[in-house]
Amino acid sequence: MSTINKRRSFEADKFRKFLVVVDETPEVEAALYYAASRMQRSSGSLVLLYVIVPQEFQHWINVRQQQIDEETAKAKALFRLMRRKLNLAGYENVACEEIIREGERAGEIRKLIDEDEDIAVLVLGASSEAASPGPLVSSLAVSGAMGKFPIPITIVPGTLALEDVRSLD
Repeated sequence: MSTINKRRSFEADKFRKFLVVVDETPEVEAALYYAASRMQRSSGSLVLLYVIVPQEFQHWINVRQQQIDEETAKAKALFRLMRRKLNLAGYENVACEEIIREGERAGEIRKLIDEDEDIAVLVLGASSEAASPGPLVSSLAVSGAMGKFPIPITIVPGTLALEDVRSLD
């Protein structure tokens, strides 16, 4: 059995960060509001992560660079949208750190958690679709990555509305 190094985020009175993986799925909003609600009641911040997944087949460097440029622009637009949603929901005082990475999602999430000892919880939104809990939750579960993370993972129902999140306080 492997041992996990103690994270600073679990020490008393330490700055904690909640990691939310941002994409275009509707369940991200529930995860965002839940994490912001938790951070509003404690000293900490949100880390918004967007992962650019490289396309499988790229013959030319220009095509790869164009994909990275387009995905970076999309990530920045999503960050602005998420920040606007937080402000409109009354979470304007919650600090947000925005990170864009390129690679395989589960691997990049794990690398970021390993690099930043202040990240205390990974917050994911589950899809309301009956067929699947959503692409991110599914990929992490199928790959076995969830059981190997050194922090807790909170899965928020995608149907959880802002009012529902506020009632949890």
